[in-house]
Amino acid sequence: MNSGPRRHIGTAERRVRLALAHRLAPAARAEHAEDVARSLVALHGTDPATVYLGVGARLADPGPTVPDLERALYEDRTLVRMHGMRHTVFVFPTEFAATVHASTGLAVAAKARAGLLKDLTTGSDGRLTPEWLTEVEASALAALERRGEATVTELTVDEPRLKEQFTYGRGKSYEAEQTVSSRLMRVLGVEGRVVRGRPLGSWTSTQFRWAIAPPHPELPVAEAQSELLGRWLTACGPATEGDLKWWTGWKVTDVRRALAAVEAVPVSLDGGGTGYVMPDRVDAPDADPGPWAALLPGLDPTAMGWQERDWYCPPELRPALFDGSGNIGPTVWWGGRIVGGWAQRADGEVVWRLLDTAGGRAAERAVTAQAARLSAWAAGTRVTPRFRTPLEKELASTGS
Repeated sequence: MNSGPRRHIGTAERRVRLALAHRLAPAARAEHAEDVARSLVALHGTDPATVYLGVGARLADPGPTVPDLERALYEDRTLVRMHGMRHTVFVFPTEFAATVHASTGLAVAAKARAGLLKDLTTGSDGRLTPEWLTEVEASALAALERRGEATVTELTVDEPRLKEQFTYGRGKSYEAEQTVSSRLMRVLGVEGRVVRGRPLGSWTSTQFRWAIAPPHPELPVAEAQSELLGRWLTACGPATEGDLKWWTGWKVTDVRRALAAVEAVPVSLDGGGTGYVMPDRVDAPDADPGPWAALLPGLDPTAMGWQERDWYCPPELRPALFDGSGNIGPTVWWGGRIVGGWAQRADGEVVWRLLDTAGGRAAERAVTAQAARLSAWAAGTRVTPRFRTPLEKELASTGS
C-alpha cells in the first residue's frame, strides 16, 4: 500500500462518490437490473421487496423493474439469490457467485454443517445419524434436480424423511423442535449447492422455491477475498478497516491481506480516521451531480453498506430509523445523507417525513417528486418491510 502523503477525502466528497457509484443521482442511473447489481456488488435479499425497490430507485426508467428483475433471476439467470457475507441472503451477478462462495461461503458453510450434525444427533438421541443425513440429502438433491424448482413441501413428497424432527437446544431456554428440511436446505444454501428460486406469490413474497445452484469453478480463498474486497472498495470506498471487517464478516487478518493484495490506497477521512480506496479511485470524481433525493427501502445496500455511518446517517436520527436489532427501515435521502423515512399506508399511498429539514424547500420538492415516482412504480402494491422501525410504523398507521 502507498506510504506517501495521504490524500484527504472529506465527507462532502464521500457523498458525491456514493451518489455516482451507487447510481442514485439521476445522471448515474442504470438501464437494467444487472447494471445495478454489478455496481453495488450485492443487493440485500433478506427482505425480497428490498431487491425490487432498491433496483427501481436506481433505474433510469423504473417502469419495467419487476419483469426486468424476474427475467434476470428466473429466466436468463444472470442474477442469483444466495447466501453471502455474514450468513445473509443477497442477490449477486451470477458470474460473481464463485467469488462469493470461496471468499465468504466456505467458512460459514463448515460451521453450519458441523452445527447441523451436532444438533441432529444429540437432538434425536442418536436416531438420526450423519449416515442417515447423507442418504436423505442425496435423495433430496436428486429430487430437486428432477423437478427443476420445488418448495420444501414438494420435496418432502419425494423424500418423506425430510419431515423428521429433532430437538434443538435441549434443556436450554430456547429449546424447540426443528424439522430436518428447514435446517438442511439452509446448510445446502450456504454451501452453494442450492439457491432460492421463484417465489410462490408476488415479488413481495417471502416463500421461495429451491433450485440447484448454477455450476461455478472453485477458486482459491485468498484470490476470491481479494476480488470481493476490490469490487466492494470500488463501489464503497473510501471505507475503513472496521467497515470492511463488518461487511465481509472476515477476520481482520483476512481484511489486511486482501487490502495488501489489491494495493489499496490509504486516505485520511474527516474525524481523523483512515479509509481505503482502490488505486484507480484516488482522484476526486470529475463532476458533482448536485443535490438529489431518493427513497430507499429497508435494508438497502447503501444504507447498510458501512459499519461507521455518521457521515451519511446522523446518530440522532437512528432511534427512529432502525429496529432493535440494527436493521434500517425505509429512508429518505437528500444530497448523499439520510434525512428522514417513508412508509406506505394501507391503501398503498407513499408517505414520508423529514427528520432533518436543513435542505429546505428544495429538498421537500425533490422528495415529493421521488415519492410520486415510487407510488407510480408500485402501482397499488403495498410493501410492508420485514423489519419494521418506529418511524415506518408510525407513518404507515397515521399517514402523516
